[in-house]
Amino acid sequence: MFNRTLLISLMALIASMSLPAPIAAENYVEGVHYEAIDIPVKTGLEGEQPLKVEVVEVFSYMCIHCYSFDPLLKLWEQNKAEQAVFNRLPAVFSADWELMARAFYTAEILDVSEQMHEPLFEAIHKQPKNLRDEDIMAALFLEHAEIPAAEFAESFNSFFVRSRVMQARAKGRAYGITGVPVMIVNGKYRVGGRKAGSNEAMLDVVDFLVRRELAGD
Repeated sequence: MFNRTLLISLMALIASMSLPAPIAAENYVEGVHYEAIDIPVKTGLEGEQPLKVEVVEVFSYMCIHCYSFDPLLKLWEQNKAEQAVFNRLPAVFSADWELMARAFYTAEILDVSEQMHEPLFEAIHKQPKNLRDEDIMAALFLEHAEIPAAEFAESFNSFFVRSRVMQARAKGRAYGITGVPVMIVNGKYRVGGRKAGSNEAMLDVVDFLVRRELAGD
């Protein structure tokens, strides 16, 4: 007699064999799933006790892939290793990207980064707004962070903010960045979605590298 249950079981087995198996953490390979940075970049955490590992997202508010990645990154940040210190670095590839890097550091200097992070993304990719217009940018800061226009303009055009943007551009070059989003672990390793397999997988590779750095490997 035809055994329907056996047939279904066999079909399920064949289907599972045809799916690519997830990459186990111990199988992440330098040059395949992530890259070593030619000359490691100092993190400012060297010698910290207990040991800390810096994780940097290089991104831009102009980048639609960074906007899509941001919810995943927020979940990762909530569950990351306690010893992982997370920072963001704006990429500066063009005049428009430089403008958004200035917005990033303006929010930082005014201590409103949390209030402005999502609105800056949405102003470009969801609404959109012409943030090349400084008055529109100022209105965004007023709406979401209650920063008066004059205070915004003073910070946005300050030497400090422009210096931070120059430093970000130099650091991006030191990291060897050619696209975003990309993650940097401890100034030593560069992890991108293409090599990792996806943006979500990129965070798995980051966790693997954080564990390895903490273990002293």
